[in-house]
Amino acid sequence: MFDSLKKKFADASGKLRNKVEDEAKEENNVELIEEPIEETFDEIEESEDIEEFSDDEDISEEELDEMLDDALDEESEKDADDDKREKSGFLGFLKRDKKEDEEDSDADLEEVSEEEIEEEAEQTETEDSQLEAAEGSEEEIPEEEVEEEEEESKKSRRSLFRRKKKEDSEEDSDADKKEKSGRFLSFIKEKSISEDDVEDILFELELGLLEADVAMDVSSVVVESVKNDLVGQKIKRSSDIEEYTYEALKNAVAKIINIEGKSMTELLEEKVAQGEPLVVMLVGINGTGKTTTIGKLSNYYIKKGYTPVIAASDTFRAGAIEQVQYHADNLGVKLIKHEKGSDPAAVAFDAVQHARAKGKELVLIDTAGRMQTNTNLMDEMKKIRRVSKPDLVVFVGDALTGNDATEQARKFNEAIDIDGVILTKADADSKGGAALSIGYIIKKPILFLGMGQSYDDIKEYDADWMLEQIFS
Repeated sequence: MFDSLKKKFADASGKLRNKVEDEAKEENNVELIEEPIEETFDEIEESEDIEEFSDDEDISEEELDEMLDDALDEESEKDADDDKREKSGFLGFLKRDKKEDEEDSDADLEEVSEEEIEEEAEQTETEDSQLEAAEGSEEEIPEEEVEEEEEESKKSRRSLFRRKKKEDSEEDSDADKKEKSGRFLSFIKEKSISEDDVEDILFELELGLLEADVAMDVSSVVVESVKNDLVGQKIKRSSDIEEYTYEALKNAVAKIINIEGKSMTELLEEKVAQGEPLVVMLVGINGTGKTTTIGKLSNYYIKKGYTPVIAASDTFRAGAIEQVQYHADNLGVKLIKHEKGSDPAAVAFDAVQHARAKGKELVLIDTAGRMQTNTNLMDEMKKIRRVSKPDLVVFVGDALTGNDATEQARKFNEAIDIDGVILTKADADSKGGAALSIGYIIKKPILFLGMGQSYDDIKEYDADWMLEQIFS
C-alpha cells in the first residue's frame, strides 16, 4: 500500500542528506568514519581459538567429521600407504620423487606422452614390489598404532579445514563490512539545517505529493510542517539527517490523518445502551462499492454479536434491489424493500421502524449512487435523511480515484453534512492520496477501509496503523 508516498518521502530524505553533505564538504567540515552495523564481526575478529570457530552452528561435530571423512575418501588409501612406507624406512626416496614430480607439474603443465606414462607405471609396479618385500621383512605395526595415527591424521586435516573455513569467512566478513558499514560523515563543527538546504527539496516533495493524488491543501500543510521541524535542527553526522527528516514527515502526516471523532462501533454501543438502533445512511457516486460495503458492515457487526437490518433505498437503479438482496441472503440479514421506483425515503423509514420493533441494533440504508452535480438526486438524498433521521451519514469513496474521491466527499459534505468516510479498495491503492487527504479536507474521520473482495475484508480505521503503513 501507498508505495508512491513511501518513495516520495524516501527521495526527499536522501536528497536532503546529500545536499547537506556536499555543503559540509565545501566547508571542509567533515570526517569520514566507518561503523560496522553488526557487532558479531568484531567478536569474530577477537576470537583466537580457531578450533572452536564454526561457520555453521547447525552442523554437529559428528556431522562435520563425516563430511571430512567423505571428502578425504579418495586419498585415504594413498595416505595409509605413505604412513606405512615412512615407518618401514622406504618412504624417503618415494616422497622426494613425488615432490619433484609435483614441482615439475606446477612449474609447467606440459603434456605427458604415452611412452612416459607406461614407463612411470612400470616404475611404480617395481616400487610396489620392493615395498611389499620390505613390508614382509619388517616387523608388523600394531593395529592400535595404525588406528591412532589415522585418527591423528584426521584431526590434523579437520583443523586445517576449520582454519580454511575461518579464513574464507573472514574474507566474506570483510566484504560484508564494506557493504554493510555505514558511510557516516561526521561534521567537525555541529551543523544546522538551513532554509536554503530544504527549499528546493521541499518544493520537489510538494510536486511529488500532488502527483500521488494528495490534495493541494494537504501537500502545502505537509511541506510547511516539515520545513518548520527541520530548519534550525542541529546535526552532528549525516546519518542524522534522514532520521530527522522521517520524524518531521511522520509528525506532519500524523496531524493530517488523525481526525478526531467517534468510531461507528463506539456510537453503536452508545445507542444500544439507550435501547435504540444505530441508523447509518451510506451515500456516494455510482460504482464506489456502497452495496458491497453494506454487506461487509453487516458481516462485521454480526461477528460482534449485533443484528443488522438493511434498507434497499436504491429504488432508482435497475437491479439494485436484487444486488442488495443477494448480500442479505448470503449473510442471513433481514432486507426491507419496496417495488422499483417507489419512494426510497419510505423504505428507509420502514427499516428503522422494523429495527425498533424487533430489537435490532443496526440499520444500514443503501442509497442510489449519484453524481454530486445531479441536483434532483441530491434533493432525494436529503429527503431520505429528513425521514429516517440517521445517526451517521457515511460517504463511500473509491481510494483509487484519488483527488476525485476527495472532491466528491467535499461536495456531498456541503450538500448533506456527512459524518464520516469509508474508503474502498484501499488495499490496491499504491498512491495513497485519497487516504491522506480526504479526512483533512472535509474535517471528518475515516471510519473503515475496504481491503479486498470478501465480506471479511474490511478494517476499522486506525491512524497509528495508517502511519505505519505509510512509513514502513
